[in-house]
Amino acid sequence: MVEIKRVATKIELQNILDLQKANIRKLIGEDEAGKEGFLIAQYTIEMMEAMHQFQPSIIAKDGDEIAGYVIVTDKNSYGQHPLIDDLFDSTDKLHYNGFSLKEVNYILVGQLCVAKAYRGTGLVQKMYQYYRDCLKTEYRYLVTDIAQENPRSIKAHVKTGFEIIHSIQYGGIGWEIVIWDWNK
Repeated sequence: MVEIKRVATKIELQNILDLQKANIRKLIGEDEAGKEGFLIAQYTIEMMEAMHQFQPSIIAKDGDEIAGYVIVTDKNSYGQHPLIDDLFDSTDKLHYNGFSLKEVNYILVGQLCVAKAYRGTGLVQKMYQYYRDCLKTEYRYLVTDIAQENPRSIKAHVKTGFEIIHSIQYGGIGWEIVIWDWNK
């Protein structure tokens, strides 16, 4: 049975990095990336430890095996990863529901991944619901960006309740910025 929880150990952080490495676009090839989805950002254990001092990420575990994860990051993590910094900078320039997002307390998804054996089981929605349950009293919105070339991920986010609010380009890639309003 899959258990969803906050990361509690360095071993769990390393498990996230192991699953991440197995799904990095440049390592899995274009055919696999197009069919299964992909990750772009790579983190180090030092980055993960620093980010987790502020907000531990969420993992789905099946026994000792990691079935998926959602890296949780807030503005305290600024400076830990250039792609996260770019997303905060881009998001802070946007408006949503009549408010400047810079003036609203929101949290970011640093990355989402589900192990291949667990895809299509609703795990994305379960992890995000856990995310919301843990943090909805602290934050109004959950924001992330998704590579436009990753339709599988876009579909999973929209199914969860995210809506596309802006498109941007950085790092030579087109991105959709999506938001989940936790007050709806």
